[in-house]
Amino acid sequence: MAPSGKVNPYYIIFSLWLLVFAASSQVMIISPILPKIGAELNTSESLLGYLVTVYATMIGVFAIIMGPLSDKIGRRKILLIGSSGMTIALLLHSMANSFTSLLILRAFAGMAGGVLSGSAVSYVGDYFPYEKRGWANGWIMSGIAMGQILGIPLGTFLAEIYGFKFPFIVFGGIMAFTSVLIFFKLPQPDVEFQVSKITLKNTFIKYGDLLKQTDIRAVAFSYLLMFLSLSIFLIYLPAWLTKQFGVSLSEIGWLFFAGGIVNAITGPNAGKLSDRIGRKNMIIFSCIGLALLMALTTYVISSFWVAFVVFPVAMLLIAMRISPFQALSSELVKSNNRGTLMSLLVAIGNVGAGLAGSISGPLFEQYGYISNTLFGTFTIVLTAYIVWKFVPEPELNTSKIEDSLEVAE
Repeated sequence: MAPSGKVNPYYIIFSLWLLVFAASSQVMIISPILPKIGAELNTSESLLGYLVTVYATMIGVFAIIMGPLSDKIGRRKILLIGSSGMTIALLLHSMANSFTSLLILRAFAGMAGGVLSGSAVSYVGDYFPYEKRGWANGWIMSGIAMGQILGIPLGTFLAEIYGFKFPFIVFGGIMAFTSVLIFFKLPQPDVEFQVSKITLKNTFIKYGDLLKQTDIRAVAFSYLLMFLSLSIFLIYLPAWLTKQFGVSLSEIGWLFFAGGIVNAITGPNAGKLSDRIGRKNMIIFSCIGLALLMALTTYVISSFWVAFVVFPVAMLLIAMRISPFQALSSELVKSNNRGTLMSLLVAIGNVGAGLAGSISGPLFEQYGYISNTLFGTFTIVLTAYIVWKFVPEPELNTSKIEDSLEVAE
């Protein structure tokens, strides 16, 4: 039963924020607890990266399938299906007693993640006017930052005491509550639905038509490179810090907490600022700054405490880019193709994350973490160039930008 009448937009923001918090926390917790997983399941470091690969692969596959479906049946139903599926998948992590079983359960979670992929951003694109999407996406995506502030420290603490399975069970409970909120608080936006019949052939034709557009191809390739660079950089950062400085899981959790504080402050403000000055400049500045930071990471982090400066700066630069990029991408198509586009971008981005999961482990084991940082530097510079050269900036209607919240009904 969808809520009727006008809904307070802050209910919508909070529901989607909690969804992002739970979904992102259960992904981000993998990296800091990789050593714990390897120890409990007696698995080598080079194989652990495949936990990222299988999750990203399933997200990509199911995002491709669900994108057109969300344009046909509406974002609300997709959000309900995805959040319920993710709840079940995370609670089943309690049964992971081998690396193979954990790999299968991460694939199951990836399926649910694929259903959810792009849905929150597409919902914002359907419900809020373009002039407010940076603001809305900024607040909603701050759920990722709060995952670092609360989710990761809590998760690492619980993993250290109760084992690696326990954080996933906790996030599963939060996702269950999110499903209830979505059911009672999120209306279906009044937008044009896709009327064409959904078949495998029509789906691929639709994606093919999107990719015929130069701007869509440029954004899609940018997503691939962006996910690839960040994952290459972040997956084995905790493992490197643990090896280099002998830090504990709890200390890694506090590092993510510090980065999350910066992310939480930057995200909403970056989205709001991009509503005024445009998206591309912020995206390009973020990419160049992050490239410099990645290249210097192994040289400047001479002690674990230096990481408490470097990592928050990285989170600041990442936060500056997320909501502007999402707001820009959502405006490249009409509402009846928005779910398809955002799912396509998430799928392609997760191809990059999946590649990173496969590449980062062997790189780290054979050449050290510096090879991960230099690989990430190259790909993020290439991202900046593609955005600058090929991605258009939709025209902002600055006369509609006001300090008070106005939503489209």
